[in-house]
Amino acid sequence: GEKAPYYNRIPIRNGKQARRRIPPAVHRMIQDQGMTALNDFISAHEPLLRLGCFAGMLIAMAAAEALWPRRPDMGRAQRWPRNAALVVVDTLAVRAVAWALPAFLPVAAAVLAADRGWGLFPFLGLDGWAAFGLALILFDLAIYGQHVAVHHIPVLWRLHRVHHSDMAIDTTTGVRFHPLEILLSIVIKVALVLALGAPAAAVVVFEVALNATSLFNHANLRLPLGVDAALRRVLVTPDMHRVHHSVHRDETDSNFGFNLSVWDRLFGTYRAQPRDGHDAMVIGVGDFRDPARLRLADLLVQPFRTPKA
Repeated sequence: GEKAPYYNRIPIRNGKQARRRIPPAVHRMIQDQGMTALNDFISAHEPLLRLGCFAGMLIAMAAAEALWPRRPDMGRAQRWPRNAALVVVDTLAVRAVAWALPAFLPVAAAVLAADRGWGLFPFLGLDGWAAFGLALILFDLAIYGQHVAVHHIPVLWRLHRVHHSDMAIDTTTGVRFHPLEILLSIVIKVALVLALGAPAAAVVVFEVALNATSLFNHANLRLPLGVDAALRRVLVTPDMHRVHHSVHRDETDSNFGFNLSVWDRLFGTYRAQPRDGHDAMVIGVGDFRDPARLRLADLLVQPFRTPKA
């Protein structure tokens, strides 16, 4: 049968409100138009959205770190250029592969899936805002699962430890990844997009949000304890994620979430605080603590190096 009528409150002349009945078919049409408008906006402005959100968040977090630092400055002058250089290498690697394989990027995969009707969502008849919202949640769960995997599969940990070998943690750590790990992450996202038949708008929104939250939760930012406690009920905060960058391996293997904190609580990987406290804790990987061996060239070959016993 037909769904219950949808009601929309509208103002009338005497200042009170009346109810206007909107037929379900019209309601669905309005929702579809909203989704179409979002898709069109993202398609027209995708590069600007990505760059603007990334640059804006990076500048905001760098400024916040300078105003309200959680820990003393630990070699920004040496670390920031190296982390920035790694971002340049990552970007060039992705662009080169995308040039050779145009469908390699998740957004291109989403467009292909939509054209062919591939994926779980089309099979189940999910589209519009339902598919958009569910895709965002499943993407975040997949990132959590991928993060757990790169910590526990030795060959993948070799790639991921480049991220963890930063001897301090701040907003630039959030973009410090080996190019091979970036490419692996894209392959996983493409496979997930094709399997779900996720809408392209959800892919872009999630990737923009993932970059922004990575810059936020890696920030060397002191939040008031009450604010941190409230935020981490939903989101991963800097204090929560900093535990994950501890030199102690049991702490490194905790707090895997990037966006939502629920996954760590749900799967038993949540750790509230570091055992040594935020001020005294040591950041990094025990086998890679020589600053002279953490230059760009060293980071690129680090996955192929075996620490000396």
